[in-house]
Amino acid sequence: MDFALPELGEGVYEGELVRWLVKPGDQVKRGQTLLEIMTDKALMEVPAPFAGRITDTQFEPGQTIKVGTRILGYDAGNRDSSPASDSAPTTSSPAIDRRPSPTTDGSSSRTGLAKNGNAPTVTTVATLVKASPAVRYMARKLGIDLNRLRGSGPGGRILLDDLTEAIRVTQGAASAEAAPPLTPSRSPWSLDLGTPGTRVKLLGLRRRIAEKMVDAKRTIPHYTYVDEVEITDLVRLRESSLEFCTERGIKLTYLAFFVKAVVRALQEVPIVNSTFDDESQEITLHDRYHIGIAVAAPGGLLVPVIRDADRLDVLAIAQEIERLSSAARSGKATREELSGSTFTITSIGGIGGLISTPIINRPEVGILGLGKVVKRPVYDDQGQLRPADIIYLSLSFDHRIVDGAVGATFSNALVRQLKQPASLLFGSSLRSSSL
Repeated sequence: MDFALPELGEGVYEGELVRWLVKPGDQVKRGQTLLEIMTDKALMEVPAPFAGRITDTQFEPGQTIKVGTRILGYDAGNRDSSPASDSAPTTSSPAIDRRPSPTTDGSSSRTGLAKNGNAPTVTTVATLVKASPAVRYMARKLGIDLNRLRGSGPGGRILLDDLTEAIRVTQGAASAEAAPPLTPSRSPWSLDLGTPGTRVKLLGLRRRIAEKMVDAKRTIPHYTYVDEVEITDLVRLRESSLEFCTERGIKLTYLAFFVKAVVRALQEVPIVNSTFDDESQEITLHDRYHIGIAVAAPGGLLVPVIRDADRLDVLAIAQEIERLSSAARSGKATREELSGSTFTITSIGGIGGLISTPIINRPEVGILGLGKVVKRPVYDDQGQLRPADIIYLSLSFDHRIVDGAVGATFSNALVRQLKQPASLLFGSSLRSSSL
């Protein structure tokens, strides 16, 4: 029987095959993931609406497939899940404990009677684990064995929070012993750092990122403007608010304040909140403030969008940042959540670094890069040295649209907002010009 690529969403007519998760000869169950496909920077998993044996696959990773095109064949008549095993115990009760039992090689297995009731068959517990495609995808990227987790969701379903807890427990155990060296291919932020001696085809999200960056650099004459700003008061304000936010389940980061400050600065300098159409040679100055935030996802950089950020207070922005970041990292972000920004913020401060030269997220005309917050000695108005919290702002602009003086004006407006962090907590319509 034939299986064609199903609909991937409204307005989506094709996608790029990232990788197969099955091969000819494999037995699959209904709901099992068959392949990963990339559409407009959103990675999707295609589940099987059938049960049977895969007979053939039609495309290779990196190829573009149109919706409705045959992608594989399967035989629905052969449904035995695996060869028989004489050594495995049998069980047929549906009310069994779903926790996996360790085997001699450290793996886990689940057993069940064959259809004829005689020879037992062995199936992997992965087919019985209750988890969404997004959770399975994230677990694979993080190297977490779902078989070893007990889900906290309904019916034992494994949630993203269970993955977070697994990482916390693992890190806690590691800190009690001598910390092992990091493997070359994985960083603490689950970024793919490569494996020596291998060749990797540029495809999927990585290829989309490459194409977009090359297009932006080829088309846009970039220039970068760097400034520093003291945010000692902002650091104190955030620290004093952490307990209040934590009690309400809000993760308050510096980025929430920067988003709010950027919106205020964009209201002062509207030309920076614009997009440029190369074909019509028109600049669109937007009266809505959709702020993109660059997120380092396991497969590459994604830019989910905080829509109408001017209508949100700092705490609401913080909640939206957490929601969108989690969705992007888990592969659940929608096409709508990954498009339509009017200005973008990217931050290297969480990993480390002072100054960057970010590439503009075309067709926008500006982007802000944030470094890490550092403690520096500064002179006060009386000429006395005192400690201060400093951060560098790296702004890249499209020089066709934003001249140097305009870029400096925008940076000055941003610095002014950050030096008055309490004002960022006030009404969304408050402008710095009225302070």
